[in-house]
Amino acid sequence: MVQKEVVYVVSDSVGETAEFVVKAVATQFNGGQVEIRRNSYVDDFEDIEDVIMLAKRGHSIIAYTIVIPSLKEYIDQRATEEGILAVDLLSPLMNAFVTRFNKQPHHRPGLMRKLDEEYFKKIEAIEFAVKYDDGRDPRGVTKADIVLIGVSRTSKTPLSMYLAHQRFKVANVPLVPEVPPPDELFQVPRKNCIGLIISPDKLNEIRKERLKALGLGSQANYASFQRILDELDHAEKIMKRVGCPIIDVSNKAVEETAGLILDVLKKERSL
Repeated sequence: MVQKEVVYVVSDSVGETAEFVVKAVATQFNGGQVEIRRNSYVDDFEDIEDVIMLAKRGHSIIAYTIVIPSLKEYIDQRATEEGILAVDLLSPLMNAFVTRFNKQPHHRPGLMRKLDEEYFKKIEAIEFAVKYDDGRDPRGVTKADIVLIGVSRTSKTPLSMYLAHQRFKVANVPLVPEVPPPDELFQVPRKNCIGLIISPDKLNEIRKERLKALGLGSQANYASFQRILDELDHAEKIMKRVGCPIIDVSNKAVEETAGLILDVLKKERSL
């Protein structure tokens, strides 16, 4: 039986990056003959000393991703003293960043995992916004960080997606005179809900363009001025009943409205 060579992976975080790189290299040398032993969350000299002794005994390689300067200096020094081959997987590229971008690294372990967690939070929020868009499942109203209510074409869906990319779980509910709002809407704290209104003229213009894009006549009831007035009046009554803050989205970009939503909610939640 062929004895496997050992590579010790050392990290002041999880060590996944170092292990992945070692595996990628090992595949170029019939990777099955290499055993990887991961040492995660190394945070003192004693941890490093243990690995140094093991590597020396087995004539092994150490591959490390350590960003804490004192620990990096120690592992370099001890590896040199003991004649061990220790490979720093991060510093060459970090130094290139410093040289090219004229910025200094944070030297804090675990930032990659933090970025991963933020990414998955964003994905979760986007999936939430899709699932609870346009009032399709009222249960989302009580689970949301932010609930948007308003008549059709007040940018509820684009706002939901924009805020989801900022990791907020957003549900939106259309307010239509013929459809009673879900009971869940009146269980939401006012600090979680925002009403969206728009000027009748602007809404009339938007709806006519929408009908045109769909190949329908602009005289349809959906874009009629009286219908718009009735919907806005109905929506205002619901918003007053909910007691939520109201934002006028007329002539505002999605980014601008989203900023106002977050400002209003921050103020509401600080009261």
